[in-house]
Amino acid sequence: MAKLTKNRKKAIALVDANKAYDLSEAAELLKKITFAKFDESVDVNVRLGVDPRKADQMVRGSVQLPHGVGKTVRVLVLCTPDKEEEAKAAGADMVGLDDYIEKIKQGWTDVDVIICTPNVMGKVGALGRILGPRGLMPNPKTGTVTLEVGKAVTDTKAGKIDFKVDKTGIVHTSVGRVSFPVENIADNVKEFMTTILKLKPSSSKGTYVKSVFISTTMGPGIKLDSSKFSA
Repeated sequence: MAKLTKNRKKAIALVDANKAYDLSEAAELLKKITFAKFDESVDVNVRLGVDPRKADQMVRGSVQLPHGVGKTVRVLVLCTPDKEEEAKAAGADMVGLDDYIEKIKQGWTDVDVIICTPNVMGKVGALGRILGPRGLMPNPKTGTVTLEVGKAVTDTKAGKIDFKVDKTGIVHTSVGRVSFPVENIADNVKEFMTTILKLKPSSSKGTYVKSVFISTTMGPGIKLDSSKFSA
């Protein structure tokens, strides 16, 4: 087992592991337990009462965070020439098709989000084994397969994030930076949880939101009062 650092011990000591914190209180606590020399991300982990092995209980979607994610998002748009100018005008970092598809086949994935138009999915679909495990595969459900590439790029740059429940029933995502004001952290978490609740599968029985934790990149998890996030 790795030895705990002095700062890590301080952070753990400040968090009551038996307490379910109010969101605002937890956001304030995040700032007190941050000792890293970089601007850590604020992460949310939600355990859901769903069975991801069943197609009708797969929770997947996207959300526009009101205060963004606090980092520059690199966007690649794969499209035909008629959509290239729209993508570039919206701020896409990279635009093209065949050249980028070949680069990806060679293992290149130096990008945060890939957006494409429906008419190129035949080519993009062949990249599933490479893009899928990295969470980069475009999907209509998250708005990354669309004819409105300009809007998709603008939304992504402004703080839109995609998420998906994993095989253990947990949704994990980043919702900002620890340097954000407490109110902004809380707003982003609220917006994310509101979206999670809207996506509750009709076939899901029992408790939907089982637990919610927030943490920084290097810090311990802080349990939130999940009763505040009920459908």
